[in-house]
This record gives sequence, C-alpha cells and structure tokens, in this order.
Amino acid sequence: MCSHYEGVRERDKLSRHFRAEPPPDLGKHDVWPGYAACFIRRHAHADVGDDAVPEREALPGLFGLLPHWAKDSKLTKSTYNARSETVMEKPSFRDAWRRAQHCIIPAAAFYEPDWRSGHAVPTRISLADQAPMGLAGLWSAWRSPQGETVMSFTMLTI
Repeated sequence: MCSHYEGVRERDKLSRHFRAEPPPDLGKHDVWPGYAACFIRRHAHADVGDDAVPEREALPGLFGLLPHWAKDSKLTKSTYNARSETVMEKPSFRDAWRRAQHCIIPAAAFYEPDWRSGHAVPTRISLADQAPMGLAGLWSAWRSPQGETVMSFTMLTI
C-alpha cells in the first residue's frame, strides 16, 4: 500500500497533462500521510453550461482522507489508502464513495517496499518517459474545530 509518493512539481506539466490550473501552492514534493499536496477533481460548477467554468480543478489538500466526523487531522496517518474492495463499507471512506467524490492524484512517482532481501527496501515506481501519473482517489471537505474547511484525499488501492 502506498504511503509515499512524489507530487508533480512542474506547474506547466501539471496543467498540460491534467488540463487543470494548478493551485498557488502545490504542497510538498515528497508526500507522506498528513502532508499537503495537490489533487484534481471535477469542478463543482462544471455542469452549469458556462464555457468559462473549467471541467477540472486542482486543489491543495491533505494526503489522508478526513471524514466529517474526524476530531482532528491526525486521522490522515491511517486514511491515506482506501481499499477498492471495501471502500463502500469503511466508515472513513463510505460517504465520499457514495457521493462519488472521485479525484485524480497527480504523481511523478510512488514508492512501494521490495521485500526480496527480507527487508523493506523503498522502490521508486514511475513511467519510463517520466510523464505524470494520475492515481485514482477520493476527496473530502472537512470542517475543523476552528471552523476552517480542510480539503483531503486518499488513494484507491487494490
């Protein structure tokens, strides 16, 4: 399961590849659970019929989904991956799944452990041509105890 990935750092590459205007702050390049990074979702007003409204928007958010009932952002440490087989049942993910809050997580690479040596050796996985990858995810908007809206996202895994 992926707990570490590299975000896309080149604003023009992100814009061209995903056809979404990057946010002012792309977040961390080296992303771990709880870190701020960028995700892409369908624009909230994409269906209004106005050509001035883009189809997609790139937003900053925390890596690790924060459901509406979360007490604080520490939950991101355990909600960074959502298993596709059980996402509709797990309390942390089921509301975002039912609401079809799908997103794309732009990544230059992700890391998985290679256990062949008997130890977890981080192994970088990227496309051969170094093009950005779009990883499947879910997003959520969470209201913090201070009343702030915090966007968050999780990767869908199998």
